[in-house]
Amino acid sequence: MKALLAIDQGTTSTRAIVFDADGAKLGLAQRELPQSYPKSGWVEHDAQRIWDDTVACVREALAAAKLKAADIAALGITNQRETTVIWDRRSGAPIHPAIVWQDRRTSAFCQQHQERNDWIGERTGLIVDPYFSATKIAWLLEHVEGARARAERGELAFGTIDSWLLWKLTNGRVHATDATNASRTALFNIVTQDWDEALLQFFGVPRALLPEVRDSAADYGETAPELFGGAMRIGGIAGDQQAATVGQACFEPGMSKSTYGTGCFLVLNTGREFKRSKNRLLSTVAYRLKGETTYALEGSIFVAGAAVQWLRDAIRLIASAGETEQLARSIPDTNGVYLVPAFTGLGAPYWDPEARGAVFGLTRDSGIAHIVRAALESVAYQTRDLLDAMASDAASEASALTPGSVSADGLLLSREAGEGQQRRSATFTVRELRVDGGMVVNDWLTQCLADLLQIPVVRPQTVETTALGAALLAGLTAGVYRSLDDIAARWQADARFTPQMPVARADALHDGWRDAVARVRRG
Repeated sequence: MKALLAIDQGTTSTRAIVFDADGAKLGLAQRELPQSYPKSGWVEHDAQRIWDDTVACVREALAAAKLKAADIAALGITNQRETTVIWDRRSGAPIHPAIVWQDRRTSAFCQQHQERNDWIGERTGLIVDPYFSATKIAWLLEHVEGARARAERGELAFGTIDSWLLWKLTNGRVHATDATNASRTALFNIVTQDWDEALLQFFGVPRALLPEVRDSAADYGETAPELFGGAMRIGGIAGDQQAATVGQACFEPGMSKSTYGTGCFLVLNTGREFKRSKNRLLSTVAYRLKGETTYALEGSIFVAGAAVQWLRDAIRLIASAGETEQLARSIPDTNGVYLVPAFTGLGAPYWDPEARGAVFGLTRDSGIAHIVRAALESVAYQTRDLLDAMASDAASEASALTPGSVSADGLLLSREAGEGQQRRSATFTVRELRVDGGMVVNDWLTQCLADLLQIPVVRPQTVETTALGAALLAGLTAGVYRSLDDIAARWQADARFTPQMPVARADALHDGWRDAVARVRRG
């Protein structure tokens, strides 16, 4: 059986990983990617550096696996989403540094057009925010001399990082993206599955600039033979969170995964129907296969692992992230201490950029362990906020169902009553949450998630789920896998954490968290 190769181009690093058909890692290479901050709120990457690192990582990963290009059945690409590159079609040179998804330079434009949220959301599932690619493209066309005229003449090409790498890998023969990355631009209509003319006009983006949109598992051509000692078939592309959803085999409606890195992204598969959130979550494309689109709801937490980095680097309460588990276990609870890590505002479901971080409930008895444990618990509380928002969305659609029944798309409806408090009349409860990312190697945190969410939390055997998802998509195209069922059958759990905390206690702790969040909000 031939191996599969994944290019995983992220915000802070570029990696290449070789997998066998069962998802075992055969070889890995990684290079750190520096970010630049030319002005306050601006974040940029060197697109040429990304390309150079990608070539180096692929070569090193193949060498580490002791394989050649001919041994690879197919290559998949996964990438940081929304990050925007525009390049010259003839020379292949970027016209400006890549504008990273974190960049806020177009905030003023977005604030001026908040009334367009519903109009844009009906087409894209998104909101008006600098996060997405559309305003970044518009900024480049307006601020790079001659760019708009060149774009209208068809001389320039736009791409998210997947498109940029695909163009370079195929030596300019293929200008394409997949539906998941297209869905994060705010230019792609996720109902019609095409670039939306009304959105193109609103943002001032010429259609000639845009890539062709293909399925997530599709024929994207071959790598130029001279790059890696032979051509390799490119068979899959997906944005990082969607690739992790595939890597976690979340293929049925109601299945969900949450990735815990610097931030956290929770994705809930909602099936073949585009569902708008009433609780400020994003609707997005989970994947598109054989022309059929599967949708998802997504919630974004800005600060997860970054809270631990803050403890280590900014206030120096710990020397390494590994200390947090022992410190959290050393005390029975935080004794009422809450840490709200709104260092860059609050993400979903609040979307409050003016909120700021704070620690509440300190007493003379509070120590380092209480603050560290509160930082870890903040990750679980924020995850619960997202699941509650998803539950509320589903409850509003399925209010006619009786408690304990199952809706048409397979999601369980339940009623829960906490002692002495009022709960929503119906909650939309996922059966389990599959987790991945660097933080979930911490068993205490993973158990904390299960306790505060009141659902089982499952960690997979293969933790490289983002890269694995890209490889799996490529494997579908190459025939390594017959179907999604074939992929799902290979997924294996490493550990399953079930709730040990009484429901009433979890509810009371979360109520305290919500009080703390209310104190830091300014929006």
